[in-house]
Amino acid sequence: MSRGLKGEVLAPIIVAKDWKLKQRKPVRHKKIRGLIGRLTEPLALEVDFSSTFLEQAEYGPWSLLIVDKSPLAMEVLPDDEGERIAFPTLRGCLAWSPERKWCEVDHGAIPFLLNGADCMAAGIHSACDSIEEGDLIWIRDQQHGKPLAIGWATLSAADMIAATSGKAVKSIHYVGDELWELEL
Repeated sequence: MSRGLKGEVLAPIIVAKDWKLKQRKPVRHKKIRGLIGRLTEPLALEVDFSSTFLEQAEYGPWSLLIVDKSPLAMEVLPDDEGERIAFPTLRGCLAWSPERKWCEVDHGAIPFLLNGADCMAAGIHSACDSIEEGDLIWIRDQQHGKPLAIGWATLSAADMIAATSGKAVKSIHYVGDELWELEL
């Protein structure tokens, strides 16, 4: 906080993400075959989109894949401006339960993750062996296996489990955020 004229306290203005769905359009399965491959192969997903209504839309910096009016996948641009990465949203993780690219946290970390905090290494109890630093991963509850957040891994799986302090995952999407609450 800074002081203005005559000792007034000036509070910083926090601007909420004002993202809206843009360029929403129906797409055919064969037109997004590459996106579906980039989504399913790294996570070992077996998903059949043949009898679903598929749409694509822009939502902030992400490109969403909307399946039967539910945003189940997104394309995210990494921080290093590389190739877009396809990954399920939290609703997609609930629907498909990916077998790879996950880490599990104890119940003490859950309230922080639901408020959008980054995941600290101290709360992580296990992780998928295939996680490398810089991967997009999903965070799940240790007890129930339900997805809580999605973020960029700042450590490899072995380092996440071994570390007792520091940030392990930089969150980008969590239960209760704008994308989770998106009504279509």
